[in-house]
Amino acid sequence: MSSLREVPRAGRQLFNAASHWRPCPSGSRRCASTEAAPPVPDIETESGLAGPIVTREDVPLVDPRKRASRRDQELPHERYRYHPPKYYRGPLHPVQPPPSSDPVARNFVPGPFNLPRLKQTYHSMIAPDLMTLTYQHTPPGTPDKPERVRLREWDDSSPYMKNRPKRGPRGHDVLFPMEPEITWRNIPEIRAVHIAVFTPQAKKNPDHLIVARSVLQSITGVRPEITKAHKSVAQWGIVKGDRTGAKVSVHGNQAYEFIDKVVQLVFPKIKEWKGVEGTTGDGTGNIGWGFQPQDVMHFPEVEANYSVSSSVGYATKYRLWLTSSIAVPI
Repeated sequence: MSSLREVPRAGRQLFNAASHWRPCPSGSRRCASTEAAPPVPDIETESGLAGPIVTREDVPLVDPRKRASRRDQELPHERYRYHPPKYYRGPLHPVQPPPSSDPVARNFVPGPFNLPRLKQTYHSMIAPDLMTLTYQHTPPGTPDKPERVRLREWDDSSPYMKNRPKRGPRGHDVLFPMEPEITWRNIPEIRAVHIAVFTPQAKKNPDHLIVARSVLQSITGVRPEITKAHKSVAQWGIVKGDRTGAKVSVHGNQAYEFIDKVVQLVFPKIKEWKGVEGTTGDGTGNIGWGFQPQDVMHFPEVEANYSVSSSVGYATKYRLWLTSSIAVPI
């Protein structure tokens, strides 16, 4: 390009004339690419704002009954309506049922209508930590460990040992639970919370049982059921079969909401609370703790009516025992 610029102007014009590219001739004529395009006519000559305003009186009323009576043939109803398949025939079948979130689906379940804060915290923070803590790296090619023998067999050294049932583990008669490996599919989570109230004073005054049931129903939102004594206690005058308490179980989101309420509102208000004992539980995912009568008043539902119920005198003379079931889905 530098050598071409050094050529005089006349030489450059001759060079350009010999090439296939021809510049626009000098003068008053303009190139076709620089000529002004003709104006595009407007598609709509009138503005939409200038149109007539349609009111309710201008719209003709249609009576569906008269329209149906004038119809000669009925419209197709069940034959042409969409019906989801009754059976799920696998992911490769050409006909697939709609998801459960679709109202047309046969297994339609409305919701979820709420998302507990504790459940959201569990899935976002606690579940990954549990997965990390329980992770055990197994190099590829490692043989599987032999399964532990839960029941011992008898040898054939004596004829009395033939056809006898298997023995329990050595050292104790309780069978240890079968713990599956924790993966991203079965991380432990809260499944249910079981609450039980024991009122030994209900033997003499049945009103204790009424207050216990009302307190359970107010703090859980589930109607409790009456429990009876399995054994007789002479010191309290309780005979086997007497009604001595109530119990209730909450599942799903209600369990998360109850645990969130206990952790955030009840535990911080208990004076000199030592926490849940580390030895509690049965080793299969169940832990339990109890509340004293003066601790139950810290529930917001009971605290709002405590001034009224405490005047009765028997409103808080019971012990509240909770059991949190943390199950591992399989």
